[in-house]
Amino acid sequence: MDGDASGPGKDRSLLLVDDDEVFLKRLARAMEGRGFSVTTAASVADGRAAAEARPPAYAVVDLRLEDGNGLEVVEVLRERRPDSRIVVLTGYGAIATAVAAVKMGAVDYLAKPADADDVTNALLTHSSQLPQPSENPMSPDRVRWEHIQRVYEMCDRNVSETARRLSMHRRTLQRILAKRSPR
Repeated sequence: MDGDASGPGKDRSLLLVDDDEVFLKRLARAMEGRGFSVTTAASVADGRAAAEARPPAYAVVDLRLEDGNGLEVVEVLRERRPDSRIVVLTGYGAIATAVAAVKMGAVDYLAKPADADDVTNALLTHSSQLPQPSENPMSPDRVRWEHIQRVYEMCDRNVSETARRLSMHRRTLQRILAKRSPR
């Protein structure tokens, strides 16, 4: 794979930000094997510091970190190096967060578990190439969950306001938000 044509020149610097230590180490080794010069960070604070000190050509940032939202790191990367190619990873895939990530400047959004091949393809693929249509469309339960997540994000993650807008009891909404997304 030759990423030089779609990436920022011959610079193969990569920042990985994830609070899952085992996943972070495994992905770092795999990406080094693919020719990237990897820097790792396990928190928003460390990710921001690394992005400010030496903005990388590429970045893979987990959305939910123990000390905050990975989009804060994406924001710093966009300010410091607008040409960097950023992929956002998350274990809690939702359309609303994917849209927010892309609006912030991410070139792709991957749901965990993503392997090194998925990450490499996302980092090095031209943005003009369209993804293949899904072979498995979303279930009605998943569509409902996505809608709830979108309204929740629009309400700045305020449970009471989201419940009011959805005409739903607040406790019911809290139970739905506490669960993982349906398939």
